[in-house]
Amino acid sequence: MSIKTISEALHEALRGEMLRDPRVFTIGEECGFNGLYGVSTDLEKEFGSKRVIATPISEAGFVGMSVGAAMRGMRPVAELMYIDFIGVCMDQIINQAAKMCYMTGGQIGVPMVLRLPMGSGRRNAGQHSQNLESLLTHIPGLKVVAPITPYDAKGMLTAAIRDEDPVVMLEHKLCYNIQGEVPEGDYTVPFGQAAVRREGTDVTLIGWSRQVLNELEAAETLEKEGISAEVVDIRSLVPLDFETIAASVTKTGRALVAQECVNRGGYGGEISAQISENLFDRLKAPVVRIGAKNIVPPFAHTLEDAFFPNTADIVSAVRKMMKKEAAVCG
Repeated sequence: MSIKTISEALHEALRGEMLRDPRVFTIGEECGFNGLYGVSTDLEKEFGSKRVIATPISEAGFVGMSVGAAMRGMRPVAELMYIDFIGVCMDQIINQAAKMCYMTGGQIGVPMVLRLPMGSGRRNAGQHSQNLESLLTHIPGLKVVAPITPYDAKGMLTAAIRDEDPVVMLEHKLCYNIQGEVPEGDYTVPFGQAAVRREGTDVTLIGWSRQVLNELEAAETLEKEGISAEVVDIRSLVPLDFETIAASVTKTGRALVAQECVNRGGYGGEISAQISENLFDRLKAPVVRIGAKNIVPPFAHTLEDAFFPNTADIVSAVRKMMKKEAAVCG
């Protein structure tokens, strides 16, 4: 084991797969310049410009190239500078990559990875600060994962590159420097397996990406108030490990889902619906979901801080849940 940042863990996974499999290459606007967040640092020096391809600012072009290369047996890892830019290449993602296996009766697969830095908090304004995972989870044929630890980052990127289907890796821009233990050897983290980051008995806090960190902080605050919170990091949005969620909610009887994407139409609503539909008789209180305000991400730092949910919002929502339940029982 060694201590690495998420950025370093992603680099280690990408380099390891490029060494292991000559079909693997990475492509994107800044891949040849160490990448916007350092993930492809020095890879061009080691593997050359034919496997580390720096492109013009043309997402439709290089994502389309990746789809074609994957169809021909290559293993492309395409990196967009910001998740916001998927709008430029949505046809390539939702009509080509996601559907090709089905449209050809399983004869042609698209084993590619799409790495998407996302999230608010860097004062990048409306066109560079969004969380658009809900658009992607809505598309059958795509796998969508969101690691928030260095261990998961390395293991999930390795698994994504080896997967036979198109995989979207969601990477929060504020979390690349998070540190943690990472094994030196080769390993994968399977998709469709959530992780219980903290055990608890009174309420289940469910999230992914940066909101898991906020939930862990909220759980510490709530513990001081006598409320025991369990934190479930779904980390794999599609496929979703609902069994782990169900086991936790069955134990606690209460659930809160925190998402950084805009609350309206967010993926947290899908999780909330599944809990309500399948675990209604186990619930002691209605499921609560919180997310970003239904507005364009603001530029001003004070407004941006108020835009997306934070630790205090989670704590406040749990307090209201417990208080409302106590009032009903009283």
